[in-house]
Amino acid sequence: MAAGVLFISLLVLILVGMPIAIALAMSSALTILVYGTATPLLQVRSIVTAVSSYPLLAIPLFILAGDLMYTGGLSKRLVRLADAWLGSVKASLAYATVAASTFFAAISGSGPATVAAIGSNVVPEMEKRGYPRDYSTALAAAAGIVGVLIPPSIPFVMYGISSGASVSTLFMAGIIPGLMFSVGFCLMARFLYGKKKIESEVRKFNLKEALVVTKDSIFAVLAPVIVLGGIYGGIFSPTEAAAVSVFYAIVIGFFVYKELTVKTLVEAFIKSTKTTATCMGLVAFASTFGRLLTLEQVPNNLANFIAGISSNRYIILLLINIFLIFVGMFMETIASIIILTPILLPVVTGLGVDPVMFGVMMTANLAIGFCTPPLGVNLFVASGISGLKVEEITKAILPYFAVMFIVLLLISFVPAVSLALPAVLNG
Repeated sequence: MAAGVLFISLLVLILVGMPIAIALAMSSALTILVYGTATPLLQVRSIVTAVSSYPLLAIPLFILAGDLMYTGGLSKRLVRLADAWLGSVKASLAYATVAASTFFAAISGSGPATVAAIGSNVVPEMEKRGYPRDYSTALAAAAGIVGVLIPPSIPFVMYGISSGASVSTLFMAGIIPGLMFSVGFCLMARFLYGKKKIESEVRKFNLKEALVVTKDSIFAVLAPVIVLGGIYGGIFSPTEAAAVSVFYAIVIGFFVYKELTVKTLVEAFIKSTKTTATCMGLVAFASTFGRLLTLEQVPNNLANFIAGISSNRYIILLLINIFLIFVGMFMETIASIIILTPILLPVVTGLGVDPVMFGVMMTANLAIGFCTPPLGVNLFVASGISGLKVEEITKAILPYFAVMFIVLLLISFVPAVSLALPAVLNG
């Protein structure tokens, strides 16, 4: 009964428009006061313990690094680099959009941040060269989901903290799935390019110009190389890598590209502080919610219920995928991971599913939610860039869901997609 009050009160509070973090805190407090499941002191202790986690420090630092690299001109140069080498082929800017999104994903760790950084540069340029606005906007929104799969990934950090899985291993596990999404988006973009009979401007390849642009962009390209190379080379931890990213972004933005000023630095700090406050609020208040779920035996009861439906691992995984896609349509990714990981992880591990593989599967599912209304954060960011209505972008992005679901099924049913690279890199 207490679990029912916990979930119903949370749902009611969210439906009336209360922020999820506050809704989590109030539903937990209400359950404690009404049923005496635990003492009010549990909530205080849970909050303090949750925000005292060392790996959690990576989240505000990666958020700040992404904002600084966008403000400092690194994202702009990644787009120019991709366009310089791919500009002589059909659908060149479509490929450049996906390539630049993949590179920036290895800096920011955020889907919406990737859409904002890359989309603001490529969408106006694509329109100048003859691409339909809905085509370019939908592609930028879809490519943004790579931001949470290519490491470093903020959702992976959250899942690692919630599940106890190694964040470094999760980062390795996300590389191949992220690249699969990128390749799939390129193929779909080329197919739609031909189907829509788009006549875009194709520039003749100029090696000299490409080399000049490459030289100018080298520090932008080195950013993910330094961060990921340092993590996988054992030089620093993911949290330390986040600090290195911030330092690198400030140095390059101020002294190399000289696009970062004291004013824009302050603006980046303010923006990242607001984003961080939202994330940390979710982490702090969801901790009590998770402990109450454990006390009420919700994970065990759910595991028994699902086991009663079927003993087939693939059927269970398919049902969980459908559930997570539905959740992603209505709930923010970090909040979903914090709430659902303690519930679903015991279920899948009981079926023999590797926790790292499940982390990639869960993140991919919830990433699709970035592109699905009514939440659809990527759609709203892309709408702000292009001026198109969310409904128009939603219609244009529908073909990319075929790619998303195919890759998602491969992640779910072929463990090697996620686990092969960590196995190789870990020896």
